[in-house]
Amino acid sequence: MNIASFIDHTILKPTTSIGDIEKLCAEAVAYGFAAVCIPPPFVKRAVAILAPTSVKVATVVGFPFGYSATEAKVAETVLAIVDGAHEVDMVINLVALKQQDWTYLQKEVALLVEVCHNKGRILKVIIESGILSEEEIIGCCEKLGPLGIDFMKTSTGYAEKGASVEVVQLMRKHLPPQVQIKASGGIRDFAFASALVEAGANRLGCSASVAIAEGNPAGETTGGY
Repeated sequence: MNIASFIDHTILKPTTSIGDIEKLCAEAVAYGFAAVCIPPPFVKRAVAILAPTSVKVATVVGFPFGYSATEAKVAETVLAIVDGAHEVDMVINLVALKQQDWTYLQKEVALLVEVCHNKGRILKVIIESGILSEEEIIGCCEKLGPLGIDFMKTSTGYAEKGASVEVVQLMRKHLPPQVQIKASGGIRDFAFASALVEAGANRLGCSASVAIAEGNPAGETTGGY
């Protein structure tokens, strides 16, 4: 398995520096990672660095808690697109989810799908599965999956529990077949990364990407995952 081709090489810590971004991009090119996932202020720089390569630039919206107003998420998404981001990882409104306000969630997700797809961008919807019940995860899959999203993503990496094989399998069972899955949160070795791919994950959000690609246990991570 070429595990590197599944990885979004990630740094999302609030103290990220331009040096961190340049190192992240260099590693992404060297190892053949699918994308880098970075804080919004660094999108322009990463796009410039990676322009001659096939590595995509992803950034986050409504991150990490998801309770930003829909209008704020739209503004963040538009700016990310203007700055050149290829992919947007958006956290759903977990307050609305816990209140079972599916109408709000569907309207928000549908609007972000429209904004992204009108500009040919990819939308990944983060549901923070580690703090959800099985019924809530299934609800996200069945009610948000058919709205045209490109990926459903397990986690921000900031909750107590991140990705698991069981959650990826559950998502794969209940999502429309065209919706891909991004697993993230706590992925720090090749064995776990491979197990998630085998369970149905199409992408992996990792800060320990180099160690994973080399088949080694991870050492210090770069934050966020």
